[in-house]
Amino acid sequence: MMKIFRVIATCFLLTLTACEQQKKETMTSTTQSATSANVQNNVLRSRAVQAVIWGMPAVNYDLMLQEMLNKTSSRQNEVVYWSRPVTWKNQTLTPNPDALYFMIFFNTKDAGPVVIEVPPADQGVFAANIDTVWQMPLEDAGPAGADHGKGGKYLILPPGYQGKAPAGYITLQSDTYGGYALFRSNLASHSDADIAKAREYGKRLRVYPLSQASHPGETKFTDAIDVDYDSTIPYDMRFFQSLDRIIQTEPWQTRDKAMIDQLKSIGIEKGKPFNPDANTTEALKSAIVEARDYIDGLYEAGFPPFFPNAHWAVPAMAELIKEGSSGYADPNVYPVDARTITYSIGYIGIKRLGTAQFYLLEAKDKDGNGFNGGEAYRLHVPPNAPTTQYWSATVYDRVTHALVKNLDRASRASNDTTLQKNSDGSVDIYFGPKAPDGKDNNWVPTDPNRKFEVMFRLYGPQPALFQKTWVLPDVEKVS
Repeated sequence: MMKIFRVIATCFLLTLTACEQQKKETMTSTTQSATSANVQNNVLRSRAVQAVIWGMPAVNYDLMLQEMLNKTSSRQNEVVYWSRPVTWKNQTLTPNPDALYFMIFFNTKDAGPVVIEVPPADQGVFAANIDTVWQMPLEDAGPAGADHGKGGKYLILPPGYQGKAPAGYITLQSDTYGGYALFRSNLASHSDADIAKAREYGKRLRVYPLSQASHPGETKFTDAIDVDYDSTIPYDMRFFQSLDRIIQTEPWQTRDKAMIDQLKSIGIEKGKPFNPDANTTEALKSAIVEARDYIDGLYEAGFPPFFPNAHWAVPAMAELIKEGSSGYADPNVYPVDARTITYSIGYIGIKRLGTAQFYLLEAKDKDGNGFNGGEAYRLHVPPNAPTTQYWSATVYDRVTHALVKNLDRASRASNDTTLQKNSDGSVDIYFGPKAPDGKDNNWVPTDPNRKFEVMFRLYGPQPALFQKTWVLPDVEKVS
């Protein structure tokens, strides 16, 4: 009998041991599965963050295009324009409220080569740029552009175009089917007469397919002045939906092919619908927030100061200006981080920055503190500003980088005849929730509940700016 009990006990112990072993194996397997899942999610989120940083300029472009297509009757290869200086309803990134905007979103995929016909600078002046989907400048137009103010026919060729471009055109070989041209019709003043003159000059633009060059039809112009035109960067799933539209419609650039598998892993693949599962969606939502915080950190770190010991800076890193204007010619340089900062706060690539216009951005006052819309500030613009046309100071929302909503004024400019000058020709501009006594004409309102940034523009910049013999002081807080 004892022998039987020993056999039973032995079997029971063996069973327990087997159970324990199986339990350990199960726990190990579960732990490994959880670790593997965490690794996969981390990689997924990391790749999504990189996709945001890399894709910013193209998404920026697509957001502007979609607003036109969905909120106006304008279409590609036409002109959408603002018949008066833009108000806060124009929620593009850092627009200029002291010029009239004319935009052409071109598409050579279906139409073939497209012609943009620019008038000579006889009864008006354009500061204009023509860009690819990736906001790489193909050429500038107007007096500082390839036509040197004489006017000209800019011919945009699609990727891989094999035909021979006809004579008499300024030929631009694009590496994307889509793209856009931004024409700023400059104002002599803000009078109704000068606004009308700039508007009529802008409406001399023409756009048509090369195939219709012998008998081009009328160019359609659509006024967007009353449209809530919002192309601010959405840090949510809409960003990836926009990026997917770019991948589906545009060819891969050789310099970007390393992103093909990265995008595929987050659900963006050419020829396939973007329909991420629940797990991927959650990872993307988390990633877009991380990307926003990373980009904002780059912005806060600041651009190199333009003047010594000052906060004014060109809102584009030197390497981006060089590589963008050269078509990323240097195989050892690809400033993707620098590119994402610039195109998260503004748009347009400029071939010859500093000829037609120049930009300086400031987000901190003289003491290094961020601008608070509830406080009062002053910008002293010294006399003899180095510009042949005008300068302006514009306030933007620090978070959206667009005009501050619901404010009836965004800037003060030297082409405004109501601007008050000091006895020496200098000008003081005031920023704050209310105007100082007697200074309404020199005041730009701010929202007490919003932080802001200031952009200083010079149209027709002169050597004294670049030689820094004329220096713009930092904005300073006043009591």
